[in-house]
Amino acid sequence: MSPQAVDHRRATAERNAAAILDATERLVASGATLSMAGVAVEAKVSRPTLYAHFPSLGALVEAAVARVIESSLSALQAAQPDLGPADEALQRVLGASWTEIAKQDGLARAAAEHLPAARLHAQHAPLMGQLAELLRRGQKEGTIRKDLPVEWLVRSYVALVHAADDYARTRGLKRSEARAHLALTMRDLVAVR
Repeated sequence: MSPQAVDHRRATAERNAAAILDATERLVASGATLSMAGVAVEAKVSRPTLYAHFPSLGALVEAAVARVIESSLSALQAAQPDLGPADEALQRVLGASWTEIAKQDGLARAAAEHLPAARLHAQHAPLMGQLAELLRRGQKEGTIRKDLPVEWLVRSYVALVHAADDYARTRGLKRSEARAHLALTMRDLVAVR
């Protein structure tokens, strides 16, 4: 097979994989029940093509989550967590987290349904690691409390962001109000005692 043919096949495979992941995100965002048949139709690919890329619904959801994690890591880096005092950087990171979670509500539900908690935790490890680095820096510089372990603060951060998002969605609270409440709660959580 010629190099051009190999390149064309690779490009086609990459386009198909991207179309499948895009379709998955659209379906979960719309609240549709996720199925391999539905994803194939939405992506405009054959079921054999879909299965060639993702052998199961779990594998498909896991790949979609991995893509979202990459986007979230980029958003976190754009918030410049290494710039300025850690407590101020944490508020910028929180803003980025809030924006990202608003985009991914449907996928979060699908992930909880189709992936084991251990896989979800493993996929979020890079995000949690970045957050842990920021909190450790804050503890060293004296802007983040030291009386609680970093792991506890990271888990509390994640739980608070998800709880605030759920509250805003289910209770009709404006996202801007929920964001303000979340920022205040997070400031109190990490404040030096």
